[in-house]
Amino acid sequence: MGRTHASVFAVIVCLAVAVVAGMMLPTGTASQAGPAPPAAAASGDYVGSEQCAQCHQEQAASIGKTVIGKVLLQHPRTPLEKRGCEACHGPGKAHIADVTNPATRGPFGKKTKATARQQNAQCVQCHEKGEHLFWRGSAHELRGLACTQCHTMHAAVSPRYQLTKKTEPEVCSQCHVVKKAQLLRTSHMPVRESKLTCGDCHNPHGSVTRKLIRQNSVNENCYKCHAEKRGPFVWEHAPVRENCLNCHEPHGSIHDKLLKVKRERLCQQCHIPSRHPTQPHDPRTRFVFNRSCLNCHPMIHGSNHPSGEYFLR
Repeated sequence: MGRTHASVFAVIVCLAVAVVAGMMLPTGTASQAGPAPPAAAASGDYVGSEQCAQCHQEQAASIGKTVIGKVLLQHPRTPLEKRGCEACHGPGKAHIADVTNPATRGPFGKKTKATARQQNAQCVQCHEKGEHLFWRGSAHELRGLACTQCHTMHAAVSPRYQLTKKTEPEVCSQCHVVKKAQLLRTSHMPVRESKLTCGDCHNPHGSVTRKLIRQNSVNENCYKCHAEKRGPFVWEHAPVRENCLNCHEPHGSIHDKLLKVKRERLCQQCHIPSRHPTQPHDPRTRFVFNRSCLNCHPMIHGSNHPSGEYFLR
């Protein structure tokens, strides 16, 4: 086949692949790519935040104490922020002309028919980078979660992030009730003690990894605090290197050290009875007493000792 014919053949193949790919896309895929930006309004439709404050005096007084209120009303940095209240609620000219009509109250009115995606489109105008880079297509966005379900703009309820509750775990536990229950167990992450928050491990606005974790893997997430478990080790324990969750329940457990089951049974999930018996033991034997398997194999996460093949030292 000549060079010309080969080029033509390559073009035909590319076109065929594109057509097939287009046929495989579900109906409405383009509309699901992300929230459409708010429709542009004429400059004459904006009346200014002073007009809003004449009727909404309580909201105007409370929002002035929040971070977003100070930015929009006192220190705007962009043309959008200079619109103040109308940056989020849309132009107010139609609302002033007919205040009883719910259709003129914008996407955040009490009787609004706007969807969560339409409401979020107002927020994404500003919050689309940094922590919010992966919001579109994230687990929370796909489940129809609205920004206003976790954040409040007109009241300073929390010290940071303008949350609807005083603390971040209180906000998350409204939906994640199982994780809330796990945090109440005897062995738990120090969330109740305010030494850790959900956002230290998860990014609620989206992540490139599963479960919205911040790092590239579960282990990398754990190493932020448990750096001594990272290694490198001369003798590595395979399940440890694979995933910390093979042995640990990250939110809370009834067993020591957040273990999924008791130490002896945990080890026996992988270790067949070739060297140690697996039948139930007398609670006074070295296989069960105190730290169980760790009585002899204390360096279970890895060992750097020349003779540490079995994690004995």
